Amino acid sequence: MMEKSEMRNLQEVLRDEMVMHERICDLLKKNPMTIPELAKALNKPSWETTVWIMSMRRYGMVAELPKSRGDDYFKYTILPEESE
Repeated sequence: MMEKSEMRNLQEVLRDEMVMHERICDLLKKNPMTIPELAKALNKPSWETTVWIMSMRRYGMVAELPKSRGDDYFKYTILPEESE
């Protein structure tokens, strides 16, 4: 994990957005995952992964699955692409 002194600027995180969207989609095509699971698989901090997932959610690329009260985190799944 990155130390606090190594924390990247938000602009740097946003610059990686398109590349990370592809990597996240590849992971979510296999099975739904939580943000901590995605962050670990991507070897990135959870806060950066949250930024990417929230933008993907905003643009209808992913959706959160319902969770039970016992679950700590929502799992996210890839949404099928709309046909043109």
